[in-house]
Amino acid sequence: MGCASSVHRVEQLKTLTYERGDGVAVVTLSRPDRLNAWTRGMEHEYRWALETAEADDDVRVVVLTGAGRGFCAGADFEALDNLAGGQDYGDAPRETKDNVFLLAPRLSKPVVAAVNGAAAGVGFVLMCYADVRFAAAGAKFTTAFARLGLPAEHGVSWLLSRLVGPGHAADLLLSGRVLLAEEAAEMGLVNKVLPFEEVLPAALEYAKSLAAQTSPTSVFVLKRQLWADMEATLGQATARSVDLMLEMIAGPDFKEGTSAFQAKRPPAFPSLNRSIWPD
Repeated sequence: MGCASSVHRVEQLKTLTYERGDGVAVVTLSRPDRLNAWTRGMEHEYRWALETAEADDDVRVVVLTGAGRGFCAGADFEALDNLAGGQDYGDAPRETKDNVFLLAPRLSKPVVAAVNGAAAGVGFVLMCYADVRFAAAGAKFTTAFARLGLPAEHGVSWLLSRLVGPGHAADLLLSGRVLLAEEAAEMGLVNKVLPFEEVLPAALEYAKSLAAQTSPTSVFVLKRQLWADMEATLGQATARSVDLMLEMIAGPDFKEGTSAFQAKRPPAFPSLNRSIWPD
């Protein structure tokens, strides 16, 4: 039992940086000269970063951001040329379970996006699959697919309708228009808009608060409920919540949480218990 480790670790890869400390893993897309445009190499390194965070019990929250003034400007045009020529974009199988963009929602830990600048196409998808999104004032977002002759990629048509409603989703997908962070906040696409220089610090403060004050097992179960209940009926969601409550109220996290609350002290929750929700 105890708080998340404060030991720091930094890995500088070719297209991203992975830094871990204080219970938080920060994944920074790092091709600032190309506004962090997505490449096959970045896809593989992003997969490695999220899988590394998932396997590390000292990591309780993941923060995803971009280097420089862009979050991710979509697929690099060289990659788009390869696609047009019939070459595979990446080596990952096409089966849904292997789609790299589904790693974030399947993580047992929250993913907080610090969207520091433009997010287009693949970058827009990447942003949407985070659990919580902070955005820089004036940041530009676009799905872009309709203007490139492409479909909605990586299941974002399913997700976007649930984030902002069918009407807004249709508008953003069919028009491919640019919207600013402020409009995105009004429709519920991002949680908070902040000045550029405050976006990452705010996301880190939020993430560190989650890491220090919440039960890793409870957060894991809550995240699973949020995603699973999108496809469940109200009755199914309610029945599942009752079963989970009966199991977890007898567990060590509830005991520690109530004890800490009554003693007015910081909680020292046990490590994540994934067996509560077997995949």
